[in-house]
Parts: sequence; C-alpha cells; structure tokens
Amino acid sequence: MKIAFDAKRAYQNNTGLGYYSRTLITSLANAYPENEYFLCAPKLTNRYSIAGFRNMHNIVPETMAAKKLKSLWRSKWVTEDLVASNINIYHGLSNEIPVCIRSSGIQTVVTIHDLIFERYPELYNWVDVHIYRNKFRYACKNADHIIAISEQTKKDIINFYNIPEESISVCYQSCNPAYGVLLPREEKERIRKLYSLPENFLLSVGSIIERKNLLNVCKALSLIKKQEQIPLVVIGEGGPYKQQVKAYLAAQQLTEQVIFLSENTAAKSSSEFQSGEHFPAIYQLSSGLLYPSVFEGFGIPVLEALMSRVPVITSSLSCLPETGGDAAYYVNPYSPDEIANAITTILNDKTLVTEMVRKGLEHADRFTPEKCAAEVMQVYLRL
Repeated sequence: MKIAFDAKRAYQNNTGLGYYSRTLITSLANAYPENEYFLCAPKLTNRYSIAGFRNMHNIVPETMAAKKLKSLWRSKWVTEDLVASNINIYHGLSNEIPVCIRSSGIQTVVTIHDLIFERYPELYNWVDVHIYRNKFRYACKNADHIIAISEQTKKDIINFYNIPEESISVCYQSCNPAYGVLLPREEKERIRKLYSLPENFLLSVGSIIERKNLLNVCKALSLIKKQEQIPLVVIGEGGPYKQQVKAYLAAQQLTEQVIFLSENTAAKSSSEFQSGEHFPAIYQLSSGLLYPSVFEGFGIPVLEALMSRVPVITSSLSCLPETGGDAAYYVNPYSPDEIANAITTILNDKTLVTEMVRKGLEHADRFTPEKCAAEVMQVYLRL
C-alpha cells in the first residue's frame, strides 16, 4: 500500500500532536516495511527526518502558488499530489482532512484527539472555536473511518457530531520509547546540574492553561506547606492564567517553591530541552507527576511518567483513568484538599509508591509504539 500522512505537525509541532505524528509514522514504517509512506509537509524542519527509511518519501509544495499559500495547499491542493503519487490511503493525523479528497477515490482516515473546544468553548477564542468546529466536523462526516485516541473522545465524537459508533475505532497513542529507558545516575545528575534542579521535587508537565489546573495544585501545596515543602518543577508555557498562578504564589509566599523550568536560562538555550530530549531524565529525577487536569483527550504526560517509573497523581475525570489504569492515584481536580492528601501520601508511603510503579510499567505496556501501530494498521486493512 501507499499511505500518505498530513505531516505538518510531525515537522513543525513540539507538543502532543507532533509527538503523536512522529511516533506513529516511525512505528508504522518500522513494523510494516512492505508499504510506502508519504509525508505531506508544507514545510520541512529538523524536528523529523526520513533519512534511513527507504520506504518513506516527502510530498511538499512544488508550484509557486502552493509554496506561497501553504495552508491552502495542505487543506485542498495536496489532493492533486496524492493522486499523482497513486496514494491508496490518506491519514489526517491531527483532526482534519483535505476538502474534496473524497471525490479523488483515495481512502481517508482521520485521527481526532479531543473535542475540548466543544466542551469548554469559553476557554477558546470564538473565531478559533468556529474554525475548529468546521474542520473537525467536516473530517468526521467525510473520512472513511475515524480514529479516536480514547474512549472519551469516541463518546464526544458521537455526541457532538452524531457520528455512528461503527465509524470510529479507538486506537490509543504511544509516547517516545526513550521514557522507558532507565538512565545512568551520572546522566541524570548531569541534567540536574544543567537545569539547577532540586535534589527532590514534584513535576508538572503541560501548557499552563486553566484546564490543566495548575492553580489548584498550588493551592494544595499551600495547604501542606507546614509539613511538606517539596519544590514543584513546572514544564510548560502560558499566558494570563500563568500570571494568575504566579500572583497566587506570591500572595501565599510560595514563589520560591514553584520553579517554572521553561523560564530557566539553560532551558531556553538548550535544543535538547526544546525538543524534549532531556525530559525522560527530568521525569526520572522527580518524586512524582502532578497532572490533575480537568479534561484531556489522552493525557500523554501520564503515560510518560508511568514509563519513567514515576508515581502519578491525576484526575478521575475524562479519559485520564484510561491512560493511568490501576496505577495512578486519582483525585477530584476541583479539590485542593484531595490533591494535597495525594501529595503527602506519595511522599510518605513508599510501599504504595513501589506498587504504583510496578503497576505503572504493566499498564504502560499496553501502549507500546508497536501495539499502537498495529491497531492503526488494522484500521487501514479494513478500509
């Protein structure tokens, strides 16, 4: 088969959509080398490379008009290039497919990661909500099959867009296998010194936005500051909500306890930090991941932490029990008291932590790149 992907995120995105795209494309090319894989990329960058893969090819804008209007090429004109390359299946890896591709005869699959903007439109610019809704709904209505990355997302696709259940398959995503590799103590200490990390710390990973719930984490730290003063290292950027969190920390005299690592001078200048290459070491240095998000499509940091042998405190809502399985410590994300109790528990109950780590490795084995690629390949073969 000749399988093409929307590879914009693979080449340009450094967050969840980029990781999903790169991991899935690489896993499919490795596990099923008999196929040819075509990456439709408006722009090539050093975030991904097909070097070393004989069965991978790039499709990029060729005409002057396509080079100038890359978004239009990706959303419409790319179909002409797909037809010219005799593509059998086109997979939109990030919630959309080209308009009118259905008339080309090419089979289409789209991965829908979440419909958070439908559930919480107040957290988004109204123009963005309108654009997302049109793109996502069009993809769901016109793709030959839909991949949802969690049961929660599948339910949302059915409820918001009235899509038949049989048109949707749940194929969980994986994460970079590097998180499952235990690093030597010397390497971890090098990373600790590079970023001036504390000897012991808790970790928060993700964009600093209201839905991710960092403010309630900080409120939990305030509740236990007399008995536990362990630092919290935060990886992620944000805007107004981040300033709200910082204002709270200042008022509670917790500013020194919460470290915004993305503001660190070494982190800003490190390509390894920007690409996430140093994240496995940072996870493994931590005493636990705090991820009590109000809503997620999958919650990749939870899986990264489980693979890193780190205890996880996360939310009992949305898809997060799917991602964390029986290994995570679940809390009501709206309750700082529950979050505070969870923190003191994992810091003091070593027996529980040992059991959480053991269960975490077992649960994470369900999400290996090979298993995730196999599930997606089954979708292709059923078309």
